[in-house]
Amino acid sequence: MQELIIGIVSSLLAGGITVAAGWLGLAWPRRVLVRGLSKLTGVGIERSYTKQSAANADLAADLRTARWIKVLTGRGNELTRDSFQVVWQAGNPVLEYGHVLLPDPDDPGGWLARREQEVRHADPGFGAGLLADQLRVNIRYLNAVAAREAKIEVRLFDAPHTHRVILTDRVAYFTPYQPGVHGRNSPCLVFRAGGAMYDHLLRTFDIMWQAARTAAEDERSV
Repeated sequence: MQELIIGIVSSLLAGGITVAAGWLGLAWPRRVLVRGLSKLTGVGIERSYTKQSAANADLAADLRTARWIKVLTGRGNELTRDSFQVVWQAGNPVLEYGHVLLPDPDDPGGWLARREQEVRHADPGFGAGLLADQLRVNIRYLNAVAAREAKIEVRLFDAPHTHRVILTDRVAYFTPYQPGVHGRNSPCLVFRAGGAMYDHLLRTFDIMWQAARTAAEDERSV
């Protein structure tokens, strides 16, 4: 009975602190609670963000010290922006290699079309074929990077578009895509290396990487 009461009180206190932190605009109480729960569950969660876009500054900091990166994403727009510029710099002395998985713009499995339909509910301008067009632009950009830096490789996958993953040797950024919502507005979770979820995301990426085709093949067809 005593343990039950302690558990209830702890939950109420945790909820109260989280709400108060939100009102005050404080991030550290939320992170302390998340890390505490992570240790209890063994999942290995390090941080959480209500929107993927809110994680960009921390992501850039993690990328600057990464020995390797593995990225699986739905469109790849973020790969051309500031947070990833440190990764693409010529002669990056820290980075050993970078693997990037993007959807196959030819969409043999119809997954791009399905994701377009989902996003169109929130963004009417997201017309048929737009996602494939944007992908081809980003593929050309990354192929140019890979041509200059041998440590960077880009491949294309044919699978459901349900999440974004950015892995380094230390952390994994995981964004589960929500139906009818752009990826940048979906929640983002960060898991530390050695945890159960990090290991699962790494294993999933490696399996998809082995099954993917090289992006250079797509560029020749454009």
